[in-house]
Amino acid sequence: MQIGKLAAVTGVSIRMLRYYENAGLLHPTRTEAGYRRFTGEDIEVVKRILLLNRAGFTLSAVRGLLTCVRAGTAPCDALKIKIREQLSLIEHQVEALNESRNLLNQLLTD
Repeated sequence: MQIGKLAAVTGVSIRMLRYYENAGLLHPTRTEAGYRRFTGEDIEVVKRILLLNRAGFTLSAVRGLLTCVRAGTAPCDALKIKIREQLSLIEHQVEALNESRNLLNQLLTD
């Protein structure tokens, strides 16, 4: 599929997909005319990029994780540390949001 189709399927702009390619996150093949060709696997890669980015991972960390996935060694030991750190951060954020929600509910019932 061409880049426009990948953009439509994933909801990611063509410009961002090109950025992901330049950052080494996507590796499309090229047609003889130079058009990028993506596969169904690239859809899954973009979904992983978005998910990991929303979880707070930098694109550099995402690149490292995707490299491990492609090599069949995911998650790599170094990335396990980053994943644990990020999970801890998310847990703290969830706790803070729960406290905020409880306070707001309490203010409504007072």
